[in-house]
Amino acid sequence: MLAEGASVLVFTQYVVMARLLERHLAARGVPTQLLHGGTPVARREEMVRRFQDGRVPVFLLSLKAAGTGLNLTRAEHVVHYDRWWNPSVEAQATDRAYRIGQTQPVQVHRIIAEGTVEDRIAAMLERKRELADAVLGSGESALTELSDAELTELVALRPASAREAK
Repeated sequence: MLAEGASVLVFTQYVVMARLLERHLAARGVPTQLLHGGTPVARREEMVRRFQDGRVPVFLLSLKAAGTGLNLTRAEHVVHYDRWWNPSVEAQATDRAYRIGQTQPVQVHRIIAEGTVEDRIAAMLERKRELADAVLGSGESALTELSDAELTELVALRPASAREAK
């Protein structure tokens, strides 16, 4: 990405992970900046300007602190370094690059290693997304298109422990 001169947003839910990425990239001579929940508002605004002006190609962001309210249209790539349980939180973060003024395609990358917790989260999120699309995306007719198993899954009452396992 950087070899092509692209700008990159990297979202992680852990500030400690962002700091590890920051050190890793700094050791390779890659300029970065890190925005997290403790970043003062004035500093946030300066960081956004630096990124938008192209002075910093990699913007490391805490998912929760930067998931809403920022306009980062310089980004050509959005990387979700680790997955969040709620797909709308990731979508809001990705939307930082899809704002008014975006003039280029944006590629979204999710780092998922097979057999890890991220792999299981990705599968769970995909099931949630498919179910939401089926129910919300097509209106009432979508319910008639669900299989018996999918409809049963949708309306089944489960104890709290079973819901958390899904």
